[in-house]
Amino acid sequence: MKLDGIELVRCQLCGRAGGHSPTLGELLWSCPDCGFVWTAGSAPAPEDLYDEAYYTTDGYQDYFASAGQRRFEASRRLRWLLSGVHPTVLLEAGCAGGYFLEAAHQAGITASGIEVSHAAAAFARDHLHMPVRQGYFETIAPTLTADVVCAFHVLEHVEDPRAFLRAAHTALAPGGWLALEVPNIASAAANRLGTDWPAIAPTYHRWHFTPDTLSRMLVESGFRVISHDTVFSRFYWQPAARLRNARNLLVADVAASRSPRVTHPRLGDLLRIFARRDDRAVS
Repeated sequence: MKLDGIELVRCQLCGRAGGHSPTLGELLWSCPDCGFVWTAGSAPAPEDLYDEAYYTTDGYQDYFASAGQRRFEASRRLRWLLSGVHPTVLLEAGCAGGYFLEAAHQAGITASGIEVSHAAAAFARDHLHMPVRQGYFETIAPTLTADVVCAFHVLEHVEDPRAFLRAAHTALAPGGWLALEVPNIASAAANRLGTDWPAIAPTYHRWHFTPDTLSRMLVESGFRVISHDTVFSRFYWQPAARLRNARNLLVADVAASRSPRVTHPRLGDLLRIFARRDDRAVS
């Protein structure tokens, strides 16, 4: 589904037709009935957006040259995953250059990925020797089977989030687990920074989730939400980066959460959620 005209037609979450409100300088639209938020206007197809330039300029500060940071992030995400799930066969959607797959393999997990970017998929295969299929998750995933599907910073990019979740549901074995991480539009940082919040990223981020709206979409897509929390971005930074940015971010994070912890039930920058396929019919 393309974004063109969606703001004038129907909310992706509750189905309300029309009457949606512009917000954050008209960068985003918000549904007055359910609170779902999405980016105004249209966007190019994903395969056109996520070329090599995305991984070296706009989307990342040279993803392909920052292996240490990417492996640090991957180790933290794997630790979170293993705190709630014990995968045997793992499928990662939007696996980028494959660093999380690499961490999973090193932990003894059979893991493979799907990535729409030709450049990132080639990097994962050629440099990290990870099993990655290039293409759309929504097309490829239903041909596979896994007991865990992971998608870290993917759902906000896709053309149709419900189609993505249906594909994940189909790929999962009965009772299988879905682990998601997305930017949290209900975060303290989003509220504090407004249009300057980096995770708005209107060129790339089409959908903006809160704990409540993501939970509702999951339930309506045939999942049972097991748990969710939020984490501040500094959780994924290496120690040197945390020190460099302590004055700018740590003070604001602590003031918002009233705690020095990197996790918070609702106010952190990033929303993490565990859900399970519940085997009911998906509408």
